[in-house]
Amino acid sequence: MPVIDVFAGPGGLNEGFASVVVGDEPLFRIAASFEMESNAVETLVLRSTVRALSTQSQLYEPYREFLDGELSMSELRGTSDFKKAEAFARAHVNQIELGRENREKVASRIHAAIDGHSDWVLVGGPPCQAYSLVGRSRRAHDPTFAADHKHFLYKEYLDIIKRFEPPVFVMENVKGLLSANHNGSAMFERIMRDLSDDGKYRIRSLVVDDESPEPADFVIRAEKYNIPQRRHRIILLGVRDGFGTGVWGQLKPAAGEVTVAQALVGLGKVLSGVSRNSDPSAWIKAQNEAFHFLSESSIRNDCKVDSNPKPDEKLERWLTHREVGITLHDPRSHMASDLTRYAYLAGLAEFGEQPKVFELPPKLRPNHRNIDGAKTPFVDRFKVQRWDRPSSTIASHISKDGHYYIHPDPQQMRSLTVREAARLQTFPDDYYFCGPRTAQYHQVGNAVPPLLALQIAEQVAKIFER
Repeated sequence: MPVIDVFAGPGGLNEGFASVVVGDEPLFRIAASFEMESNAVETLVLRSTVRALSTQSQLYEPYREFLDGELSMSELRGTSDFKKAEAFARAHVNQIELGRENREKVASRIHAAIDGHSDWVLVGGPPCQAYSLVGRSRRAHDPTFAADHKHFLYKEYLDIIKRFEPPVFVMENVKGLLSANHNGSAMFERIMRDLSDDGKYRIRSLVVDDESPEPADFVIRAEKYNIPQRRHRIILLGVRDGFGTGVWGQLKPAAGEVTVAQALVGLGKVLSGVSRNSDPSAWIKAQNEAFHFLSESSIRNDCKVDSNPKPDEKLERWLTHREVGITLHDPRSHMASDLTRYAYLAGLAEFGEQPKVFELPPKLRPNHRNIDGAKTPFVDRFKVQRWDRPSSTIASHISKDGHYYIHPDPQQMRSLTVREAARLQTFPDDYYFCGPRTAQYHQVGNAVPPLLALQIAEQVAKIFER
C-alpha cells in the first residue's frame, strides 16, 4: 500500500510505516518522500536503498560491512546491487521545497507515485519552528515573525489532501500549536477547520476514544508508549468520510516508562575532547575541578539512581534486532569550563539533584549578565539527561550545543553523541544519518520517533481492514 511522506526529514515516519509486516511482507510501501534539506535527502535515499536490499531480520551484507567499518561509503555505493537500488530510491525521494510555486510539480510526482491505487496514506509534519514555544519565545520581538511563511506550510499539506483526497492521513506537529496565534487567530482551530472542511474528513485522536475530542486530546506523550523521551507532539489522524468500518483503536500505553539508562544500554563509554586546547592535561584538570566542587556541595539525597537497570525488551529488540557495529558515537569536543560544569552537574544528577543555572557555584556559572536570578532566561540551560527517567525532548537545537543534553555519567564529561540521541529517538542502530555531525544531530532532533511511528502505523492499518 503506497505511503506518501511530505516534509519527511530523515525518515522517522517512513521507518515506522515500512516496519508494519503482515505475514512476511511489509504492508506499507514508501512510494514517495518529499524533503528539501540536502543531508536529510541523502539519509532518506540511503535508508530506502538499504530497505530494498534487506529483510526484516537480515541486513544487506555490504551495508553491514560499511557500518562495521570494513567498507567506505564510496565502496558501498560501488557495489552493483546497491547502484541499482540507489537509482530506484533517488527516483522516489524528491528534493523539493513545498510551497505554492512547486505545487504542480509535487502533485505530478504524487500522482505518479500513487499509480492508481485507491488505498494509500499521506503522512508528514509541516515544519514547526513557527509554532514551538521555544521558537516563539526567541522571536518574541522579531517584527518579521508574523510574516514567516512557515506559519502556513500546513497549507501545502492541505493542498495535497484537497487534490487527492487520501483515504487516511497522519499529520504531526508540536504541542505549541495548541496555543499559537497568528494575527489574533488561533492556529490550531484554523488548521482543524481547514482539514475537516466540507465534512469530508473525520479528525480523530490516537489516545482518546471520543468522536469530538478536545484539542489537548490530540497530544501524544511519547514516554507513555515505550519511547525513552518526554516528547509531546500533536498527531492528527484524518479518515475520509465513508471510508473504512468507522472503527479504529488508540495507542496502547506501556506498563511503565523507559529510561535513558535502558535506551543507552550497550553503548560504550567515550570521552570528550577539549576544544581550543591540545594539552591532554586540560581534561584531567577539568575533571578534578568538578570533583572538587562536588566534594564541597551539600547533596541532600544519599541514594544514587540506578544507572544499570534491566533492559526494556521491546525497545532493545527494536534498536538492536539486526546486530551491527555502533556508528556515530564519537563525542564532540567541549570547552574546558563546560567539561567541568558537565561533570559537576552529572555528579549531582546521580543523586537526583538538578540545580538551576543561577544555583551553580559562582565559578561554574557562565560569564553572562543577569545570570544570578530566577528570572534568568532559560534557567535550565544546562541539563543532565538522568539515568532513571526518560530524556527531555530531543530537538534540533542539539545541533548547536550540548548544554541541554549532558550525558549522565560524570566520568565521561560530555554531551550526548549522535547515536545516543538517535537511541532516545528510537532509531535502530543500523540507521545511518548522512552529512556532517551538526547535520546529523539536526536530522535526529527533527524526526518523529520511528517506534512511535510504528505504533501509529499499526492503528492506521486497522482502518484498511475490510
